[in-house]
Amino acid sequence: MNTSQQTKNTDMPAHILTVEDEAAIRDMVKFALERHGHSVHNSGSVSEARHLMATQEMDLAIVDWMLPGGSGLEFVRSLRKDPLYNNLPIIMLTARTEEHDITAGLDAGADDYLTKPFSPRELHSRIKALLRRSRDFKGDATIVHGPLSLDIAAHRLTANGEEVTLGHTEFKLLSFLMKNPDRVYSRTQLLDHVWGPGTFIEERTVDVHILRLRKSLKPHGADSMLDTVRGAGYRFTHL
Repeated sequence: MNTSQQTKNTDMPAHILTVEDEAAIRDMVKFALERHGHSVHNSGSVSEARHLMATQEMDLAIVDWMLPGGSGLEFVRSLRKDPLYNNLPIIMLTARTEEHDITAGLDAGADDYLTKPFSPRELHSRIKALLRRSRDFKGDATIVHGPLSLDIAAHRLTANGEEVTLGHTEFKLLSFLMKNPDRVYSRTQLLDHVWGPGTFIEERTVDVHILRLRKSLKPHGADSMLDTVRGAGYRFTHL
């Protein structure tokens, strides 16, 4: 078996949506990802992306920030509010590099944020990690700790019987922590276990998602179940 065949067999082929108005970047991404066996569906605007999503179930989306006819950021927010797509792994691909832009992208619901110019190899590594994480967390288990009940298969969290809305990444992060209560995990360990080993995501990304998770749990009095252990990391504890 040659190297290219091995690459295709060891990757996880997926239907990937790109929402990017620069044709050269769309073509580069398509060429790079199709080499690994993925099916890439290119669109140059939000309206084109929605049309493609109506005809093909996507496994992951790569979304530019600045798009004709609509902001990529608003598009991501709309997907997270849609029950059909709130679990869809999303990478924002943009030239905006300021810290507040990265935070805004993650707050909108993106799982990862990659700035231009970028390496196709790095993009593929991040896609592999997101797809692996998305598929690893599928299952039938329901995890219950105190007032929290997390249904993995239904992607549903309730607190004292009331449903709690979580973003895709916050759900995965809470799932891991609830499966491993009372253990302290460093940011690096959480990146390895939740985002996947070998990811290029910065450690501060973990802090952003922990803050968002606490914000979602606070109205239900469950935010104190997420402990910050100074100099060590984070821990999920029983109330």
